[in-house]
Amino acid sequence: MTSALPLTRRQRDILDFLRDYVEEHGISPTLEEIAAHFDVNKVTVFGHVAEMERKGVIRRRARGISRGLEIVDQDEDSGPPTPRLSILGKIAAGSPIETIEEPEEIDFADFLPDDRDIYALEVSGTSMIEDAIADGDIVLIERKSTARDGETVVAVLPDGEATLKRFYREKGRIRLQPANSSMEPIYVKDVEIRGVVIGVVRRY
Repeated sequence: MTSALPLTRRQRDILDFLRDYVEEHGISPTLEEIAAHFDVNKVTVFGHVAEMERKGVIRRRARGISRGLEIVDQDEDSGPPTPRLSILGKIAAGSPIETIEEPEEIDFADFLPDDRDIYALEVSGTSMIEDAIADGDIVLIERKSTARDGETVVAVLPDGEATLKRFYREKGRIRLQPANSSMEPIYVKDVEIRGVVIGVVRRY
């Protein structure tokens, strides 16, 4: 059996490194050691590992164990991996904040669409409250690099910070509109779209 979802080149490299490290040392590397090997920061490795878990090629024996990564035996006759979704961090719905933190895993197998690349973010702030997106909610994001006017997007600002807002193109600029009448919109000349909101889960 092979993984149901293809790996990126970087994810294949991490998988090869993990396999070689375990063969040499008898234990798995820490996320810090993976980051050092590929000369990237730990946050980047968190994101790749979360995606690789979602794709069913690795798993963690338990949370809080620094050397707990295991390669899933792709020849196991246990059927395809259960679809899982990784919460990659918090997304600002007030002031922008850094988006990626240590992943937390949630099982959305029963209601995730199979044909789209979906991830989740936890909302921090109240700028989207009038669209019924509250602080602490989980937003389901379809990974996209473009959006239509009026869609709620994960937008990365020119300074690298991210925020959750409604997206509008205007003459010579882009307006990121909060759904909170007490807050002002953000105006930028350009913005990077990381995805479009397709659902909201109220966890608390």
